[in-house]
Amino acid sequence: MLISSIKDNFNQISQLLIQLDNSAYIFQHSELSNATIGEHTRHIIEMYQSLLKSYASGVVNYDKRDRNMQIQTDVLFALKEIQNLQNSLNLDNKELSIEQGTNEVYFQVNTNYFRELLYNLEHSIHHLALIKVAILKNPEITICENFGVAKSTIEYRTQCAQ
Repeated sequence: MLISSIKDNFNQISQLLIQLDNSAYIFQHSELSNATIGEHTRHIIEMYQSLLKSYASGVVNYDKRDRNMQIQTDVLFALKEIQNLQNSLNLDNKELSIEQGTNEVYFQVNTNYFRELLYNLEHSIHHLALIKVAILKNPEITICENFGVAKSTIEYRTQCAQ
């Protein structure tokens, strides 16, 4: 269920990106404090990449992301990276450790792969909610009703509607 939810989330991102050319992808939106959809997308992708890259060693450090500028400037490259992630997520759960700090470790805590997948999914949804603020002003872009909405909120809304 978790992997399918993540893949659905990536599909939402992909459905947005295929509607954008590179100039729209790198446009600085005042609603995003002059950040771009590309920057938010890169951040989402690189969080998952950091987790997968660290799976074998068992030590995750999201602060040491690659910050690959091609992901945030090239829509087709970002779509390829999303596809690569979707094909790589299905790993066994295992104990991991997360550390914070780039040059020295300031904090370290135990976690596991599934917990970090869930964290990255929730983190992605948060960034999609931000992106949604910027794209709602463009009627040519279509997104699903639940773009950037947490699963718990969707369930709550469904209960209220009954």
